[in-house]
Amino acid sequence: MATSVYETVTLELMDGTKIEMRPLKISLLREFMKKFDTVIEVATSNVDSMDVLVDCAMIAMKQYKPEFSEDRSVFEDLADIKMVYKIIEIASGIKLDAEGNDLAAGLPGTI
Repeated sequence: MATSVYETVTLELMDGTKIEMRPLKISLLREFMKKFDTVIEVATSNVDSMDVLVDCAMIAMKQYKPEFSEDRSVFEDLADIKMVYKIIEIASGIKLDAEGNDLAAGLPGTI
């Protein structure tokens, strides 16, 4: 009998597409974290910060739904900012919502 060390989460995108998500495999997590580290460089700009977070979510989509990781405009039509936060949380364990961890307090536009 196999033992699972993570939870699988089903997330419904804005078009009704359901995707099963779990933490990223290490190869994608490295790419994700390199991009995520750049959010500090643009933290004074809401638009630039959001762009980095969308980039991170799109990296995560390579594992969950690869066709949604290829075209930014397609992905942006499927997700809102709360969904981007949730994708990041499931993929990496980093919580970005105002009720999550302290990282959210340092990002523009959070309470």
